[in-house]
Amino acid sequence: MSETIAFKPESLEQVHKIIARYPEGRQKSALLPVLHLAQKEFGGWLDVPVMDYVAELLSITPIEVYEVATFYTMFNMKPVGKYVLEVCRTGPCMVRGSEKILNHIRTKLNIKDGETTEDGMFTLKPAECLGACGYAPMMQLGKFFHENLTIEKVDEILDLCREGQIALD
Repeated sequence: MSETIAFKPESLEQVHKIIARYPEGRQKSALLPVLHLAQKEFGGWLDVPVMDYVAELLSITPIEVYEVATFYTMFNMKPVGKYVLEVCRTGPCMVRGSEKILNHIRTKLNIKDGETTEDGMFTLKPAECLGACGYAPMMQLGKFFHENLTIEKVDEILDLCREGQIALD
């Protein structure tokens, strides 16, 4: 028997407030913020039943949700670790050493791009431009940027994550 998917009451209240920002018949405009809430509440990723639930809440078709969720890299389509290491790999970051940072993380954590460590702690997710070109190379953890990365800084960040000392929200 499958588990019923439903937002907690306080989250559902937030969903209704988000939907109320938009004119009648334009509830699809609430899709991005509602998907963010869903991803946060339902384990850090969006599986099909969760996306179907969001579609039902917004009175839109499931395919409309799938199209958006799979287009934006900020949404995870499979389970991820507690810490998603989104390392920028576009021009300025590459010039300043992001490939070296990515290779170090791959080796240190023994994972490839898109994989999660066996302990479920880290997922490596190379990212396109994160908009902090002046502070390259950089990565995002949760909603926070970690900039001017070096191998030493990355090791320190990974250690702080393991100690539970890196904030995500």
